[in-house]
Amino acid sequence: MLTVSPLTPRTTAQQFLSSADIEIPNCEVGIGSVITTPDSRHLLEGVRVEPLPLWPDDRGHFMEVQRIGQGLASHFDAATTQFSATVTYAGVVKAFHYHLRQSDCWTVVKGMLQVALADLRKESPTFGRLNTLYLGESRPWQVLIPPGVAHGYKVIGSDSAVLVYVTSQFYDQSDECRIPFDDKHLAYDWRTQFK
Repeated sequence: MLTVSPLTPRTTAQQFLSSADIEIPNCEVGIGSVITTPDSRHLLEGVRVEPLPLWPDDRGHFMEVQRIGQGLASHFDAATTQFSATVTYAGVVKAFHYHLRQSDCWTVVKGMLQVALADLRKESPTFGRLNTLYLGESRPWQVLIPPGVAHGYKVIGSDSAVLVYVTSQFYDQSDECRIPFDDKHLAYDWRTQFK
């Protein structure tokens, strides 16, 4: 197991992790548990998934991403919540990173993502486990990712993807902890699995 370098968390009333709470485990090569239902018993501790309703009509479709004080991000403090969006080209892998203080709430509004999650929290009952979720237009789910869970994704299909994410904290570079996408300890297999 590899221990990450120390970071000093900010002092606030909210409970944050410290670097002492995090360890990069030696995972079995693969993609871990593929999550096919929002209430899967294989979800990492603290990760939550919620289907989002889609209202299609002859013009396209509408999706409500987030209401302040409701849904998966209901516990986010409105004073520090940030809404962001990113466009990622087909076939690109953006992985891995994690936070000690910030929770993320992801919604894919265009395209499809293969989302990879790894539990780095030493005291978590799911420490060292991997999850894979396929999210996007074909599966409009929202996913809440707590601090200490490494996350990343690959755009699958032939189109770019648009990810809207709500974070519990404003962007803070000191809370952007990085792990290479091909880290030998996490051993996540980004190759196409279902050939």
